[in-house]
Amino acid sequence: MVFPISQIRRRFPSLSVQDGNVSRTYFDNPAGTQVPVSVVDAISHYLLHNSSNSGGNFRTSQETDRIALQAHEDMALFLGAKSADEVVIGQSMTALTFHMSRSIAHDFRPGDQIVITRMEHEGNVGPWLEIAKDKGLEIRWVDFNRESWQVEPEDLQAQLTDRTRLVALNYASNMTGSINNISALAKVAADAGALVFVDAVQLAPHHLVNVQDLGCDFLACSSYKFFGPHLGILWGKADILSSLYPYKGRCVSDKSPDRFELGTPQYELLAGLSATISYFEEIGQLCGGAGNRRDLIAQAYEACRAYEEPLTNRLIAGLQATPGVTIYGISNPNRIGERVPTVSFRHDGMSPDSISKSLARAGVQVWHGHNYAYEPACALNLPLDEGVVRIGLAHYNTQDEVELALEEITKAVT
Repeated sequence: MVFPISQIRRRFPSLSVQDGNVSRTYFDNPAGTQVPVSVVDAISHYLLHNSSNSGGNFRTSQETDRIALQAHEDMALFLGAKSADEVVIGQSMTALTFHMSRSIAHDFRPGDQIVITRMEHEGNVGPWLEIAKDKGLEIRWVDFNRESWQVEPEDLQAQLTDRTRLVALNYASNMTGSINNISALAKVAADAGALVFVDAVQLAPHHLVNVQDLGCDFLACSSYKFFGPHLGILWGKADILSSLYPYKGRCVSDKSPDRFELGTPQYELLAGLSATISYFEEIGQLCGGAGNRRDLIAQAYEACRAYEEPLTNRLIAGLQATPGVTIYGISNPNRIGERVPTVSFRHDGMSPDSISKSLARAGVQVWHGHNYAYEPACALNLPLDEGVVRIGLAHYNTQDEVELALEEITKAVT
């Protein structure tokens, strides 16, 4: 079946916006995607018809309770969790990781170790560095392989000891786009007796997550990276969540996930979160899928990947054909399934900032800098004040947009 790109693009009003007579091309997706109108409608409907706090006997409060529960159940479905009780929703992935790091490391002792990979976004680094300072823990680092562009199990194994308490792993890099074999890495860590915390922020917009298959203990993602509202989501194994010390107010329930969700939730965004999951199901139906909700979500991802991957290969091939360009990440088209469509590059004669400005004048929105991939930038010896140009595709982008970006890059650097 031909991917229904026209039908999908019609669901995103922002895709038709022009600045003057210049159309916008959204290649800034790794930092946040555009949102379908159905998500906006769900948020607006809640605010206009059901705005309330939870726990009351009246209609709007009861509807608020229903929306909150539904959002947790929908995210459990989306991630393949066993129960909505395993899903913690908060302000952002980074905020949740900072908060949960205190609970996870509550019983760690001075000299215990946390292992972090050099592929991590700062959201899965800063929290562990801070808790390590607070509790006198040792940080050990695992580099990524420059040939595979992935973290290799043997390199992780070399950093594990009998004092390793937690391993922080990146599922897909927000700089190189590389996807790690989390199942293999998590097994190495678990065999050493360590907990495993996975950052899936960059993977979730492009690949189906199934936490039951990964062997990790925690997994975090952000819904605004997969066409939803600005929220962070954390999954944790039920028995581990229930065993953790919760930093909470005295009036808060001892049940999970309540004990980890601080203050009044953004209920309107929870309504939007459920609509986001429904959007994936809608894609599955548009692409001829059938079956239950999880089946439709899986089929949506399959269809989107089949559409995105040739676009990514074309982008990479075009960049490779541009003199002076160096790509940081997997560039072999036969390994396209081992990366997400986030492509970072530098040019040997023009700064990332200058290229980004040139593209912006043509309506092509890209990010430049280290993009909070501070550790990968350091590991690659990149100038931290410059970083890279980062182009990130999503399933609503088109072949024409890729060609436009390549044409504008060529103009900028020649």
